[in-house]
Amino acid sequence: MTLSLPPASVTVLIVEDSPVIAESLAAVLRSDPAIRVVGIAADAETAVQAARRLRPSVITMDIHLPSINGFEATRRIMETCPTPIVIVSGSLGASDGPDKLHAVAVGAVATVAPPRPIDDPAYAESARQLVETIKLMSEVRVVRRWPRAIAAAVPVPVPVPADRAAWSAQRVRAIAIGASTGGPLVLQSLLAALPPNLSAPVLIVQHMTPGFVESFVDWLAQSSGFPVHVAGHGQALLPGHAYVAPDGRHMGVQHGGRIVLSDAPPENGMRPAVSFLFRSLAATLAPHVVAVMLTGMGRDGVDELKRLKEAGALTIAQDENSSVVFGMPGQAVEAGAVSHVLPPDAIAGLLASITFTP
Repeated sequence: MTLSLPPASVTVLIVEDSPVIAESLAAVLRSDPAIRVVGIAADAETAVQAARRLRPSVITMDIHLPSINGFEATRRIMETCPTPIVIVSGSLGASDGPDKLHAVAVGAVATVAPPRPIDDPAYAESARQLVETIKLMSEVRVVRRWPRAIAAAVPVPVPVPADRAAWSAQRVRAIAIGASTGGPLVLQSLLAALPPNLSAPVLIVQHMTPGFVESFVDWLAQSSGFPVHVAGHGQALLPGHAYVAPDGRHMGVQHGGRIVLSDAPPENGMRPAVSFLFRSLAATLAPHVVAVMLTGMGRDGVDELKRLKEAGALTIAQDENSSVVFGMPGQAVEAGAVSHVLPPDAIAGLLASITFTP
């Protein structure tokens, strides 16, 4: 009797200029019956063409390619045939925050180290991490990255709240933003679009790999031109400054407008959690709050966003078309927790229109 195996559900294009490494990656991926390697490309031009032709579920991308590097190859693919791209490179170590953020900026959904040599004690674990990352990222819905010149030419309408007069600079005392998968680039674009005379502080919870937040904050500040800091316990909130929750600690706001950090248990599997931030604001500053839910998996912060809305806060969710993952914002919309559903440019426009000092 012949057993028929189920067809592989995840197809992968490997972009790697080293034949040895490419075959090693292919062997690891083929070890999982749910994955099928549909092609190997050794340079960027071949990779772009193969992505169009093969339409893989996921692309693994090396950084160091001949002629055009993996970052530029990623950008071109995301502008022509958007596909979840995982940067697989041994040059991305734990301390390589800028390169990891560059990968995010050009459209990659994750970065991972290649498997260790087969005789290395860490081989099995590194191979497992690669396979799990590929399978997980195959479920991410990616959106097309338009070339900047084209994107800049498309006007984005900014909604006007029915009670815009009430949403004056004096009313808004804090902007709170929750984000997960796909969030860093959206956060960068939002902060870059905000005016320097913003009258409220910005509080950010971004789900990310531990050990990454310092580099993330540096990149966010440099690339957006907006003052961004890793939040400190007891720190006073300043208008026109952004504060990012540190690794492994919840961030909230206490009465008196100071940051409070907490080692309380994770919420929704996360610490820091968006839920903690939104809940603290509902208890201390609502209704003088604008809360924003950006792209990401899961439902962290959804119930607390609804609580903020019910307390009179202005609540916003990123729209589905621009979200890498319409999980958190989608759940918030479904729960009736948002006042507006908008693309990032319109979110920035709305924030700027109601929270600036003339």
